Amino acid sequence: MPYTAAGSASPLFILGIGAAGAVLALVAGVALQRMLPHLAGSRTLGTGSTTAAVTFILSALLAWRFGPAPELAAFVLLAVAGVQLARIDLIHHLLPNKMVFPLLGGGLVLLTGAAVAQGAAENLLRGIAGAVILFVLYLFLALTSRNGLGMGDVKLAAPLGLYLGYLGWTQVFYGGALGFVVGGVVSVVTVLKNRGNKPKEVPYGPAMLAAGLAVILLLP
Repeated sequence: MPYTAAGSASPLFILGIGAAGAVLALVAGVALQRMLPHLAGSRTLGTGSTTAAVTFILSALLAWRFGPAPELAAFVLLAVAGVQLARIDLIHHLLPNKMVFPLLGGGLVLLTGAAVAQGAAENLLRGIAGAVILFVLYLFLALTSRNGLGMGDVKLAAPLGLYLGYLGWTQVFYGGALGFVVGGVVSVVTVLKNRGNKPKEVPYGPAMLAAGLAVILLLP
């Protein structure tokens, strides 16, 4: 059956989850600095505060969307990791395996726990199917088209499919399609900005993450 939200949450709960997301963003920034210093770049007050602020907003919106549901932790993980991945992809045109794979594994563990707690194995199975479907779809697009999709984008499609699939097939469809469309628009804008010279690598990751999170937040 399609996922149904747990209900409304209090403003204090929403602010608390937002604050937790911001703290986790700061911790993630420090961890990235140690694990991937060549990608994390130098830590500045502006970078850290901006990342924390965006993660705060996303985490608070997710708390408003899901309430105190068991799967909320998994989606906050997506927000924390997603902001970091988007920042790295915008700067380096790269989605590192050391971030994408833990996002997939962590999401699978947390969503499995949520499915067990709610007795909703069908949500988890649909999420796994969604991960496979989006991975295969993006792999096909990367191999057959010249739209700038890279293997990092293909790998990112798996955790996004997992999260979207956990919620429903409608989310998988719109999340996957919207991510590709938004990425295509970014590619066109990049071409126009470079006076018709398309770069070899286009950062599709931020578009995919933004589309996925928008679908998660807005679709019932």
